[in-house]
Amino acid sequence: MDFRAIVQIAWKALRRNKMRSMLTMLGVIIGVGAVIAMVGVGQGAQKKVQEQISAMGTNLIFVSSGSVNRGGLNVGAGQTKSLVYEDMKAIAREVPAVESAAPGSTASAQVVFENQNWATRVTGTEPQYLDIRDWSVADGANFTQEDVQRSANVAVIGETVRQNLFGATEPVGQTIRIGNLPFHVVGVLAAKGQSGMGQDQDDTVIVPITTLQKKINGQDWLQFIMVSATSQDASYAAQSQITSLLRDRHRIRPGQDDDFSVRNLADIAQLADSQMQVFTMLLAFIAGVSLIVGGIGIMNIMLVSVTERTREIGIRVAIGATEQDVLRQFLAESVVLSLIGGAVGILFGVGGSVLITKALGWAVSISPLAILSAVIFSMGVGVFFGYYPARKAAKLDPIEALRFE
Repeated sequence: MDFRAIVQIAWKALRRNKMRSMLTMLGVIIGVGAVIAMVGVGQGAQKKVQEQISAMGTNLIFVSSGSVNRGGLNVGAGQTKSLVYEDMKAIAREVPAVESAAPGSTASAQVVFENQNWATRVTGTEPQYLDIRDWSVADGANFTQEDVQRSANVAVIGETVRQNLFGATEPVGQTIRIGNLPFHVVGVLAAKGQSGMGQDQDDTVIVPITTLQKKINGQDWLQFIMVSATSQDASYAAQSQITSLLRDRHRIRPGQDDDFSVRNLADIAQLADSQMQVFTMLLAFIAGVSLIVGGIGIMNIMLVSVTERTREIGIRVAIGATEQDVLRQFLAESVVLSLIGGAVGILFGVGGSVLITKALGWAVSISPLAILSAVIFSMGVGVFFGYYPARKAAKLDPIEALRFE
C-alpha cells in the first residue's frame, strides 16, 4: 500500500464515526490552540517589556548619588552630595567607552497654566540629555547650551503634562508657572509611555540644570548623571571605567564603600528578558499538559477502534496484509486525527490571541516558530500515542481475529 492509499483508508475509517473523531480531535485542538495563545501572550509580554526598557534610551548607564553612613546608620541611596558637575565633565572627557554624558537633578513641583495645574516631576539637565535618552521633540525645539549658561527660564514639557495643562491649546510659546517662577515653553516631547519600572516617562518638565539648581531646589550637587556608551558591549567597560574614575575623584580608599551607584541598563534588560523567557516557558508547559491529555484521548479511541475492527484486521491479514501494513494503517489514522486537530487548533490559537489582544489589551506576539512547534508536537502526539494501539492491531493472531464477534 502506498502512502496516498493509507491516508485515504484512514480518512474513510475516521469518517465512519464522525462524532467520536471530532470529540477525540477536540483535545488536540484545545491543546494546540492553548500552546499558541499562551506562548503568544508570553512573547508579547517579553517584547513589551523590552520596548519599555529600550524607550529609556540606548546603551544607558545611570550614575546616581549613593548612600551615606551617619553614626552607623545607612540612610539609603541618593543621600550623598559628592556627585558634582565636574564629575560629569570628567566622565565625558576621560572615559573612552563613553559617547556622551548629561547631568541631572529632579524636584517635584506644581505646574500652572491659566486655571489649570498639575503636580509633576521637574528635571534639570543639559540639551544632550534628550539625545542620550533617544527622545525627540514632537513640537517646538529643545533648549540650548546658551540657555544653560544663562540659567534661562525655559522648559520642554512631556505629553502627559501637555494634555493636563493645555488640552487643545498649542503649548509652544506659552508661559507656565513652576512654583512661583514663570517659564517659557519652547518644546513638547514625543510620547514615550511607561518605563520598564512602570513610571510614566511623559509626566515630566525638563529645564536647564542651572535653572533648577539656582532657582528651584537650591542644590549645587547632582542627583544623577545619564551616560551613553559607544555600544551595548562597550557599556560594561564604561561601567567599570566610570566606577574607577569616580572612586579616584572622590578619594575613596580600597575597601571603602562607594558614595555613588553605577547601573547598566543592559543588565536590567537581560534580567527582564530571562524572567520573561521563564514566564513564557511556564505558560507553554501548562498549555502543553492539555495537548498530552488530547494524546491520551487519541490512544483511548484507537484502542477502542482496534477492538471494534478485530475481524476486519483478521480479513486483511488473511488476504495478504503484513504486520507492517496493519501497523502503518492504524498509525496513519492516529496521525491524521492529530494533524487535523492541530490545523484547527492553530486557527483557534491565532483567533484566541487576537481576542485576548482586543478584549484585554494585552500584547500578544504570534511566532511562526511557535506555530511550527505546535504542528510538529501534535504530529508527535499522534505517533507516540497511536503507536501502541497500532502495534497491538498488527500483533493480532489472524485466526483469532477472524473468530472474533
